[in-house]
Amino acid sequence: MNVADDPEEQHPTLALDDTVHQRVRLGILAIAREAESVDFAFLKQELGLTDGNLSRHLKVLEDSGLVAVNKGYAGRRPRTWVTLTTTGAEALARELRALRALVHRLDAAGPPPA
Repeated sequence: MNVADDPEEQHPTLALDDTVHQRVRLGILAIAREAESVDFAFLKQELGLTDGNLSRHLKVLEDSGLVAVNKGYAGRRPRTWVTLTTTGAEALARELRALRALVHRLDAAGPPPA
């Protein structure tokens, strides 16, 4: 059996999901996991993004089924809320497992060579 064929022997970075692992999208998923739903303005402020940049990342996550984006009103003000989907929660959990495996592997290897 080839090492690449055995998931237990593969390098942990091979389990990272490019859609989830991107810094801003990982931030969106992490924040959304902490709340039932999160307001667009809050995400924008917490992640230091512009409206357009956040919108683009939300579109990628929504198209991938990782978040649901709902528009509505709070009083007379338009609001956008983001909710982590079950698929999104599972993808985030897989990403965290891969990152933990990578950290464990590096810790087990000891300090880097001088």
